[in-house]
Amino acid sequence: MPYDFDTVVDRRNTNSLKHDRAASRGKPAGLLPLWVADMDFSTAPCVVAALENRVRHGIFGYTEPGDEYFNVLRDWFARRFGWEIQLEWLVKPPGVVPAINLAVKAFTSPGDGVLVQQPVYYPFSAAVTGNGRRLVVNELALTDGAYTIDFEDFERKIQDENVKLFILCSPHNPLGRVWTKAELARLGDICLKHGVLVVSDEIHADIVYPGHTHHVFAKVRPAFADITITCTSPGKAFNVAGLQLANVFIANEALRQAFLHEFAAAGFSQAGVMGLTACEAAYKDGEDWLEALKAYLYGNVEYVRAFLRDELPAVRLIEPEGTYLVWLDFRGLGLSDKALDDFILHKAKLWLSDGPVFGAGGGGFQRMNIACPRVVLADALGRLKRALDGMWWRSYRYLLNVKDVYP
Repeated sequence: MPYDFDTVVDRRNTNSLKHDRAASRGKPAGLLPLWVADMDFSTAPCVVAALENRVRHGIFGYTEPGDEYFNVLRDWFARRFGWEIQLEWLVKPPGVVPAINLAVKAFTSPGDGVLVQQPVYYPFSAAVTGNGRRLVVNELALTDGAYTIDFEDFERKIQDENVKLFILCSPHNPLGRVWTKAELARLGDICLKHGVLVVSDEIHADIVYPGHTHHVFAKVRPAFADITITCTSPGKAFNVAGLQLANVFIANEALRQAFLHEFAAAGFSQAGVMGLTACEAAYKDGEDWLEALKAYLYGNVEYVRAFLRDELPAVRLIEPEGTYLVWLDFRGLGLSDKALDDFILHKAKLWLSDGPVFGAGGGGFQRMNIACPRVVLADALGRLKRALDGMWWRSYRYLLNVKDVYP
């Protein structure tokens, strides 16, 4: 059946973090917000119907799902990723970020090294430093317009920095990389060799573009399952992040018990009824909607690519392989990070995510969320073009010196 992704849904005055909180975060008025990673589309009709049905029941007490919930999860991961999960592996925290924080506390001690690959989703670093662990960075390398892993630095940092835990972002936010099986195998082999556990954030696994395949890290080699905490959620793919649910899978019994200890110590118990309801409906009946969504999102990627090529050659798209987040390279403008952020906010009237918050290698970049109707995306790129037209000398400088800007 056809699905509508073109209708603009007014999210203002709904207590939306994305649309209603500019002033409270010190931002100017009149911004078009394309920053935080939720979508401006209504979720799948099957999810809405399931939630409406649950609301009509009228009682929202403590809820513990039965076999049907797990069976839906099992079928989803088997069908889409060829991954066979077991019921006893499953833990249901209120989100992937809480799960990462719990894992840091469960599997490391104060002062231990925890490795991340920056530029990366900034709550990773906060989970490390906020829990009194040492942040260790394996910076991803940008070569010929694509990001790659410096495996030698990765292994050296593990050895030199007493790394106990590696937080993997797969697919990668904000870079849009969908790691190949060979890349994941090499990372995992190094972790096995040095006794490093892996927290694999796979929340974006369901949004991968043509020509690319998401590989569940724990499935890449049988031995990886024994060292991995796999974090998943319907939050991104089905736009239900506000319902606060993740599905975390831990095959190793000892690791699972350590995680559950921290889970209980944090005061968590049953998951929220609405998150459970939405997840079950999405994974049971939402696949057609998801595939239509992915096609629309890829159309948005193509729109951005063509617009930048034809209208904004001073801004470079890092080609996304997955996620609905695009990583834009503004270094050709020759602006400092502060000047670039001011330009985006006050001249282009856009609210994007500024690159430095993602850590090493983020300077000169901005992250844009393209999960919106195409007319909104066109408005955003039009604002950017008009603002840059007022800086024609910088665009001209870019065209003359592109080889110097991007060696």
